Amino acid sequence: MHLARKAEEGVAVYVIFDRFGNLVVPRAFKSSFAASMHVLEYSSIRRPWHLLDPRRYALDHRKLLIVDGKTSFIGGYNIGSVYATEWRDTHLSLRGPAAADLAMSFIAFWNRFCKADKRITQRYHLRVDSRITVGQNEAMRLSFPIRDLYIAAIDKAEQFIFLTTAYFVPDRMLLDALKAAARRGVDVRVLVPWVSNHVLADWITHSYFTDCLHGGVRIFGYRYTMLHAKTCTIDGAWSTVGTCNLDRLSLVGNYEINVAVYNAAFARQMSALFAEDTAERFELTMEQWKSRPWYNKVSERILAPLRFMM
Repeated sequence: MHLARKAEEGVAVYVIFDRFGNLVVPRAFKSSFAASMHVLEYSSIRRPWHLLDPRRYALDHRKLLIVDGKTSFIGGYNIGSVYATEWRDTHLSLRGPAAADLAMSFIAFWNRFCKADKRITQRYHLRVDSRITVGQNEAMRLSFPIRDLYIAAIDKAEQFIFLTTAYFVPDRMLLDALKAAARRGVDVRVLVPWVSNHVLADWITHSYFTDCLHGGVRIFGYRYTMLHAKTCTIDGAWSTVGTCNLDRLSLVGNYEINVAVYNAAFARQMSALFAEDTAERFELTMEQWKSRPWYNKVSERILAPLRFMM
C-alpha cells in the first residue's frame, strides 16, 4: 500500500473514510493501514439521540487527495480495483491556490470530527484564484451551495450545456432550469449510465425522461460500463468537476465538494471528453421512450414518490 509506505518513510499521512459508506469493504483493507498513519473513520451518529437529527444521516461522499498543499485531486474516482479498471470516471488535478483551498477543506473536516489531541495544526496560505472556485456541501450547517452553483450557471447558458452524472434525480428547481435553458434555444444534453450500479436509482432516473424529452432536454445513455463521473461544461467558458451527483442525497444531503473552473482551454477539454463519451451515442428519442414496455411505465410511476429519498 503506497500510503503506508510513505508513512513509514516519515511522511504525515492522513486518511478519512466514511464508516457507513464502507461497510461493504473487506476488513482486511482497513487493517492494512500502517500504525504510523493517521486514520479517521467518520461517523456522525455517535450517540442514540443523534438518530433524531436528520443532518447526521449525511455521508462523507468526497474523494480528495492532497499532496503537500500544492497538488490536489478531486472528482468521482473511488479507490479500488473495480473503480480503476471497470468504471468510467473523471478526476481533476489542481496545482496552485486551489490546491491549498482543498487542503484547508480536508483539515477543517478532520479537525471537526477527530479527537482533540489529534488535530492537524498545519495551515496553508490561501490566495484567491478568480478562475477556480470551490463549493462545499456542509450537512451539519445545512449549507448546500453546489446546487445553487449549478442552477446559476445553467440560468446563464446561451449556447450549450453538456452534463454528465452517475445518478440523475434533480429537484424541481434544477429540472426547471434545464428545461428553461432548452426553451431559449440552448443545446441541453444529459449523459447518464444506461445501467448503473444501483437498479433503484436507474428506475427513478428513468421517471424523469418523459418530462425532459417534452422539455427539449436531450438524454444520452452510456452503455459500455458504469459511468460515475460528475461533470458539466457550459458555453465553452464554465466547467465543474467534483463529487456531487445530481440527486437529492448529494445536492442537499451528503458532504460533497466541487470545483468550478472559468477557463476556455479547460472547457474545450471537457467538451471534447463529452463528445468522446457520446461518439457512439445512444440518444433517447420520444418515440423510443413511448414504446418501452408497459411494466416499465408502471414501475416508474410506483417509484416516482421515492425521488425525495434519492
